[in-house]
Amino acid sequence: MNKTISFAIVHFLVAFSVGYLMTGDVLVGGALALVEPAVNTVAYHFHEKVWVRISKAKAARVAATLAIRKTV
Repeated sequence: MNKTISFAIVHFLVAFSVGYLMTGDVLVGGALALVEPAVNTVAYHFHEKVWVRISKAKAARVAATLAIRKTV
């Protein structure tokens, strides 16, 4: 849990720093630091769903190949 909290703090600081350095505005940096991690979390959720689907399809192909080899 400590590693997760540490990463969240680093993520927040990086997002804030990039926003602030690009605009010179503390409010924009703060808004970016709050919004970007939230959007990134949603994107990660869908990214994981795609990878699960890919993994299942690959496992099914391997199982089908093995089944065909057993019958030959």
